[in-house]
Amino acid sequence: MIMNRGKFITLEGIDGAGKSTQLETIADYLKRHGKQVVVTREPGGTPLGEKIRALLLSLPMHIETETMLMFAARREHLAQVVMPALAAGHWVLSDRFTDATYAYQGSGRGLSKDRIAVLEQWVQQGLQPDLTLVFDVPVELAERRLASTASEHDRFEREGRQFFERVRASYLDRATANPARIRVVDGSQPQKEVKVMVEDILSSICR
Repeated sequence: MIMNRGKFITLEGIDGAGKSTQLETIADYLKRHGKQVVVTREPGGTPLGEKIRALLLSLPMHIETETMLMFAARREHLAQVVMPALAAGHWVLSDRFTDATYAYQGSGRGLSKDRIAVLEQWVQQGLQPDLTLVFDVPVELAERRLASTASEHDRFEREGRQFFERVRASYLDRATANPARIRVVDGSQPQKEVKVMVEDILSSICR
């Protein structure tokens, strides 16, 4: 057993929920509490993973291809970034992880969750985040936020309202099923209030 193993924290939510906005705030909070922090993202996080990300966000593909590419990038991410950092005692903060696959490819696109579970076990070998923050907002608010950004939307962000309703419901269902790991944050509140809620949750894991 690695006595000085770091903690693995993941951020989740539908596109436009505000999780990426809080990423730097969370990293700063952890650093103020003496943690060495590695900030990363999925898909991506490694040179190979970023190339896979570019394909996933731009090219249409079969749902099984999409899912296997997600897990291919994840395996590389775990091997090259997450597991070495945790073993060194660092804290890893990742923008998305496997909960996103269950939400987007599973509930959003309709892939069997049993198939996702097989890939999850094979790739992760039991590794799960110590804490997952799900930033939750109504889909209508997320749509308004996305519409207000100047950047070009990727093929996931261009999905319709029903798709994101299914994704949001999946996140909330997973939070209900995993209350010890997954905490839901009301992302519809002003950023300062969201920051307070997040730091209150983090205080319990930083002791």
